[in-house]
Amino acid sequence: MQKNQDFDPAWLDKYVMPNYGRFQVWPEKGEGPYVWDRDGKKYLDFAGGVAVCPLGHAHPEVADAISRQAHTLIHVSNWYCIRQQAELAKMLVDDIMGIAGKCFFCNSGAEANEGLIKLARRYGFTKPKDDGSPRHEIITFTGSFHGRTFGAMSATAQEKIHGGFGPIVPGFVYVPFNDIEALKAAITDTTVAIMVEPIQGESGVNAMTPDFLRAVQACCQEKDLLMLLDEVQCGLGRTGELCGWKSIIPGDEIIPDAVSWAKSIGSGFPLGSFWIRDRELGHGLDSKLCDLLGPGSHGSTYGGSPLACTAALATLNVILRDDLTAKSAKLGQQIAEAVTAWQHPLIREVRAFGMLIGFELAEEVIAAKPEVKASGKIVSIYTAKALLDAGMMVVPAGPKVIRWLPPMNLTQAQASEGLALFKTVLDQLLEA
Repeated sequence: MQKNQDFDPAWLDKYVMPNYGRFQVWPEKGEGPYVWDRDGKKYLDFAGGVAVCPLGHAHPEVADAISRQAHTLIHVSNWYCIRQQAELAKMLVDDIMGIAGKCFFCNSGAEANEGLIKLARRYGFTKPKDDGSPRHEIITFTGSFHGRTFGAMSATAQEKIHGGFGPIVPGFVYVPFNDIEALKAAITDTTVAIMVEPIQGESGVNAMTPDFLRAVQACCQEKDLLMLLDEVQCGLGRTGELCGWKSIIPGDEIIPDAVSWAKSIGSGFPLGSFWIRDRELGHGLDSKLCDLLGPGSHGSTYGGSPLACTAALATLNVILRDDLTAKSAKLGQQIAEAVTAWQHPLIREVRAFGMLIGFELAEEVIAAKPEVKASGKIVSIYTAKALLDAGMMVVPAGPKVIRWLPPMNLTQAQASEGLALFKTVLDQLLEA
């Protein structure tokens, strides 16, 4: 193969596994919130690689930083000391968390959550039940999504994710989301941790209530459980707060034991991380939680490479320097207010947290349309496809929610462009 004209689109079906249900769009170039496909069609990208592109596409500072580092040192083993890891960990601890702790670097959100699971298991081994046997059960919640690796998949309380892969990893107890009494009832002497997304993205932008978040922390403190927050999608400023849980309860009331990140951290360069709180284990143990995973207990060949950490440092520096969290909070609220003011018959509810916005559709109305029935598609996917045809990329979330995940540096004009496209498509669906 010499040039692009030799490319055959049929190769994707012939040589690549069919595990993704892809829209038939071939993106080739991106700039800011826009993407162009191989035919030259321009799209407004409010999918953002599923919350992965906080600065849009081809941000010059990130691109230049990656280029410089690629010409210097791409990878070195974690047998050696990597300066960029130290710099990035310091930024995550001091500037993002503001709570003393330490970080581990991997390649994805699923891997970061696997790290949280291993931390919990080690904690339960170190601080066992009264009879000396390890505590190992982790409570997770309906509607959750923690990743596709086996442990993370098993932590995900969705049967559709487990289907055809059983038996799943034991040790997870599923509890209804935002149900305080069910949570309390599920805790036993075998429980070691509670793992939760402050804002569930994949199931439709569903947030913990303040009372539930407080209850999770209270249960962890009372029963000596680890409080594990999955902020892979909602963290690092996307919700209008550097820490996603602070979009629910601002300030310093909530102090987790560990937090996972990925997606927005590196502007699309594969990187994941998790932070563990610097606190004493207690009960006469001369160690700290953040040191519990010592040499030989956990690792990653590629995790925290000089190139990956450089991409993250450049990305987070722009987010912090330009105060994109505050800008996201303000513009996200304006978008939500604008759509709410439409009082559109096809919108049931708007759930907005900065640049993480869910629009719940009138599922029964849209599903009854002849064209939708004939397509065989669920309402969220049918609507996402209609928006794509109109030149706008969004992400379906569950059967009836459309998710917007625009760049955090989105302008007012670009938001208005998205709103106009969205309303046009909704009106067309209504009239169909």
